[in-house]
Amino acid sequence: MTAPALITLAHGSRDPRSAQTINALTEQVACLRPDIRVAAAFLDHSDPSLDDVVDRLVAEGHSEIVVVPLLLTEAYHAQVDVPQAAERAQARHDGVKIQVTKVLGIEGALFRVLDKRLRAALSDARVRELDALVLAGAGSSDPIANAMISRAARAWGSHHKLPTIAAFASSVPPAAGEAVRQHRADGRRHIAVGLMFLAPGQLPDRVTELALEAGAVAVAEPLGVDVEIAQIVLARYAVGAVDLVPIEALFA
Repeated sequence: MTAPALITLAHGSRDPRSAQTINALTEQVACLRPDIRVAAAFLDHSDPSLDDVVDRLVAEGHSEIVVVPLLLTEAYHAQVDVPQAAERAQARHDGVKIQVTKVLGIEGALFRVLDKRLRAALSDARVRELDALVLAGAGSSDPIANAMISRAARAWGSHHKLPTIAAFASSVPPAAGEAVRQHRADGRRHIAVGLMFLAPGQLPDRVTELALEAGAVAVAEPLGVDVEIAQIVLARYAVGAVDLVPIEALFA
């Protein structure tokens, strides 16, 4: 029996670095599981679309597809855009099953990747001392999504035993520059910024610019391509693949 195909579904960006990162991450997933047909798709701004990828997979003979949203919070895109895109794709193909999984979310593995990116930024900037951190996310009109970033900032700061402020690139305050200035007003001078973004783009670039202008000593790169993130994708896929199996078949 052929395993369900896997589609990694990202939001997409006008910045070509974003699609390059998503494609590289998807390729890493494929390398970890060469027995699975793996492809990347995008909701907006980048090609191919989910419709295009589903069409291609169906033409190859796949009748079961698991879609893993490459999103870090359960914000609007996860709640509305992803289900709508999956429903449109499903409606185009009778007899094809499409299962959408939970988003990647913010798990312990992401903090390990975040620390890798921060260590690299500190090394590049030749920074040996820190007395405060900022964790920056995209920001959302959904307060629950913003609360996830705030909780992540508290957890990250607790792990490193450093005061940590959550910042946001859009929708809600504080911006990264404001968060850095708040630390500086409290007497902190060695402030580094971590980015809770999966891929490069305009928003993380803006966070970096504002943080450095405000006096941050280093800003990490986005999470990017890492085997630990690829393993989260495969964990989501595994659950989605099981959900495609009829309940009666599980007990046959």
